[in-house]
Amino acid sequence: MFNCNSYIATGLTLAALLVATAASAEGDTANPLKGIIEADVDNAAAIKLRSGSGDPVAGREKSQLCQGCHGEYGISMEGLIPKLAGQYANYIEKEIRNYQAGIRSHQIMNAMAATIANDQDLADIAAYFARQNKMEGDGPGNPTGEEIFLHGDLSKMRLGCVNCHGVRGKGLESKISMFPVIGGQQKDYIRRQLTNFRDGYRTNSPNGIMNRITSSLTDSEIESLAEYISAQ
Repeated sequence: MFNCNSYIATGLTLAALLVATAASAEGDTANPLKGIIEADVDNAAAIKLRSGSGDPVAGREKSQLCQGCHGEYGISMEGLIPKLAGQYANYIEKEIRNYQAGIRSHQIMNAMAATIANDQDLADIAAYFARQNKMEGDGPGNPTGEEIFLHGDLSKMRLGCVNCHGVRGKGLESKISMFPVIGGQQKDYIRRQLTNFRDGYRTNSPNGIMNRITSSLTDSEIESLAEYISAQ
């Protein structure tokens, strides 16, 4: 899904974010959200935009196998199974392709991804889950996790998560769908993925950014982040 140009653009964007975050830390510590693109809201225009090119009506039928684990409307009931409700369609498609190619490994997901016959079926399935209202937590979350999420740690070259994942983890504009919606995601799933990125078991983020961002996170910081993000 990501070509060379998009990797370059990602790198430039992240470099700009580091500069902007540093400037904020020096001149406007009271407002860590200054300059952050607002997350999409659940209105008709935003839902249509994040749903991509697929047909959500067809996708409801085609996603029956997916619904068995992820829930009829993309709200899973199992902590290690991610919610898909309101996720960017392009992101869902990218992850499924990664499972199909073996770039990302999970015994069940690799098998399930292999059952998706073509790009149109994948786009339809992704559109169905993307058109649901965005996943929600029960708030307010862990204050230590909130601090890490908003501010990061410049001494460790660690961006605040808000820079890529948006306010409350609800994503940036739909055109920046390489960074997923994470606010309201299952806590156990967030904890597992942050740990996997940190420890190198998962390596499929754009230009490896998640491996670098998580490399200095401690177990307690990951726990705090998982509690905060899942509550949003």
